[in-house]
Amino acid sequence: MTGTARRYHHGDLRAALISTGYDLLAEHGLAAFSVARVARELEISTASPYRHFPDRDHLLAAVATRAAEELAAEVERAVDAAGPDPVDRFAATGGAYVRFAAVRGAGFNVIFAAELRGLHDEALSAAGRGLMDRLLDLARAAVGGDTERSLWLLEQQVALAHGYVALLADGFFVRPHQTVDHLARQATEAGRTLARGLA
Repeated sequence: MTGTARRYHHGDLRAALISTGYDLLAEHGLAAFSVARVARELEISTASPYRHFPDRDHLLAAVATRAAEELAAEVERAVDAAGPDPVDRFAATGGAYVRFAAVRGAGFNVIFAAELRGLHDEALSAAGRGLMDRLLDLARAAVGGDTERSLWLLEQQVALAHGYVALLADGFFVRPHQTVDHLARQATEAGRTLARGLA
C-alpha cells in the first residue's frame, strides 16, 4: 500500500493513525514501527500524531489493542466453525492465530510486547486479558476442566502457533506448499494432538 493510497484528508486522525500503523506492522514489522513513518504514510506533518499519542509506545498500544480485539474475533469464528467437540474447538485457535498473525503482522509479540508493559494501558490490558481468558476457557474445556493441565496446554499451543508465524517471517518455510493456510492446518492438527494427549 503506497503513501498516496493512505493520504489523510480530514476526519478522525486518531483512527487513521491506528489503521495506518496497523498496516505498517503487516508490511514492515515491529522493528520498523515509528510515529514518523506512520505520519509519512498519511502525508501529514510528523508533529500531527502527537496531538493524539504522546509517543511511539502509546500509538503502538492502540494498534496492539485493535490487534487483540481482531484476533479474538478471528478465534471465535474459527471455534464456531470447528463444531461441538471441545478438542477440535481448542485446536482451531492455533490455525486462527497463524492465519491472523502471519497476515496482519501483529501477534502475541505485539499484543504483549515487553516495551508496552510499563504503560499500564487499560484498553490494551483488557483486550489482552480477554483474549487469553477465552483461550484458557477453551483449553480447560478440552482437557476436562483441570486448571494446571489447561495452562500447560495453552502455553504449548501459544508457543507452537507463534513459532510457525516467526519461522515463516524468518524465511524458514520455503517449499511451495508451505503457505499460510498449510501452516495454519499444521498448527491446528498439532494443537489437536496436544489436547488429545491431555484429555
